[in-house]
Amino acid sequence: MRYKPTILGYLRTDISGMALLWDQSQIRKRADQLGYDFADMIVYDPRFGRPPLARLKAQATRLHAEAVIVPSADHFGGEIPVDLIRRVDVVTVSPEETYARRAVPPLRDLPPAQADGA
Repeated sequence: MRYKPTILGYLRTDISGMALLWDQSQIRKRADQLGYDFADMIVYDPRFGRPPLARLKAQATRLHAEAVIVPSADHFGGEIPVDLIRRVDVVTVSPEETYARRAVPPLRDLPPAQADGA
């Protein structure tokens, strides 16, 4: 049996609206096309007042997910959060894009080193 990396689905009810079930099916279909093991669908509803990405990040860590798939960047407010890309790859269904964590430069924790005698 071959190893299949784990992926999570994520969408917002206020963005999907009446297309919620369609968006969920498109997420599952795209995950299957890409060869991922679909583990969970995180459905965020802003009416509950929780931080929008908290559960997604917790599940990604708990399930050792390699990626998250969303219907579009609109489900993140129009822009994919860089701190999420640092944890997992992010795949959008429309347009078909992948934001790979290896493409994001690491954060610098320390100021640049000074040359001797400077």
